[in-house]
This record gives sequence, structure tokens and C-alpha cells, in this order.
Amino acid sequence: MTTTHAIRRAALGVATASAVVLLAACGGEKHTGAHNAPAASATAGVHNAEDVSFAQGMIPHHQQAVEMARLAPGHAASAEVKALAARIEKAQDPEIRTMTGWLKSWGEEPPMAGMDHSGHGGMTGMSGMMSADDMTALKKSTGADFDRKFLTLMIAHHQGAVEMAHKEKAEGRDSRATKMADDVIAAQSAEIKQMKGLLAQK
Repeated sequence: MTTTHAIRRAALGVATASAVVLLAACGGEKHTGAHNAPAASATAGVHNAEDVSFAQGMIPHHQQAVEMARLAPGHAASAEVKALAARIEKAQDPEIRTMTGWLKSWGEEPPMAGMDHSGHGGMTGMSGMMSADDMTALKKSTGADFDRKFLTLMIAHHQGAVEMAHKEKAEGRDSRATKMADDVIAAQSAEIKQMKGLLAQK
């Protein structure tokens, strides 16, 4: 009886120890999983103040370019200018929506539509933003005069956007925003070259 009792006690001890090890292992796995999940999601959505500044500045910048582009069908004389304006609108409209979505997901306020773009954040001049007077003059012009004004103003506008995009590439953290900055630099640098060629023909 004594021997049987001893064997039962030993077996019970082994079972208890196994249960403790198993529970500890399960607990360890659960802890590790909980620790890793937030890290993965945080990496996917990392952003900083420069990303916010880039989106908040580029949205009104794009909005003004789209506003300018929409004048071309009724004012421009050149088919090339009309085609360029259509391409600008087609490219920048979706980017406005994308950047607005980023700001909302970051808990930041997107710039209001229809605001006075020329005064946004003191960006006039430095980023190529048109003044209210520039916009009025463009709206009043037609034909070859519109083409010259449009190309001159849009070159400066694009140069400002490229400058803003380079700053985002250097200081931003969100991979989506830096990728858009790359796209802006590539597309608008090519358009600047095209517009300078068209302007030289006027």
C-alpha cells in the first residue's frame, strides 16, 4: 500500500508540474502575441509633424492648381495648354482626396474647401501660390494672353509644390506621404519642362 501510495503521489506531482509548464507556455504565447500586434500596426501608420504639414499645405496648393486648370477649356487658345490643364486636374483631384483621408485618420483637421488659398499658412510666393489679384487677372484673360499667364503662373506654382515635396521627403516619416512627394516631384518637374517649352513658343 505504501509503495502504491508513493507512486500515485509521484504521478500527481508530475501531472501538476506539466500543467504549470503548459499554462506558463500558453501565457507566454498570449503575452508575446499581444505585444507584437500593436507594434506591427504602429509601423504601418507612423507619421510625424512634417507629414501633417505636407498634407495640410499641399491640399490647398492642389486645390488652387485645379481651380486654375478648370479655366482652361473656356479661356485657352492652345490645345496643348488645354490638354496640360486636363492632366493636372486629373492627377491632383484624387491626391486631394487621399491627403484629406490621411489627415482625418491622424486626427488632424483638413483645410476647408473654398478657403482663400492665397493666404493659407503664409504660403504665397514661397510655394508659388497665386494671389487673389493673379487669379482675377487669369479669369479675365482669354486666348493667347490666357495661355501666357496660365503657363507663367503654373510654372511658379509647380516649382513651389516640388519644393514642398522635397521637404517632405527629407523630414517626413509616413511612407505613403513620402511616396506621394516622389510622385509630385517626378510629374510636376516634367510638366515644368513642358510648360517652359510652350511658353518659349508664345
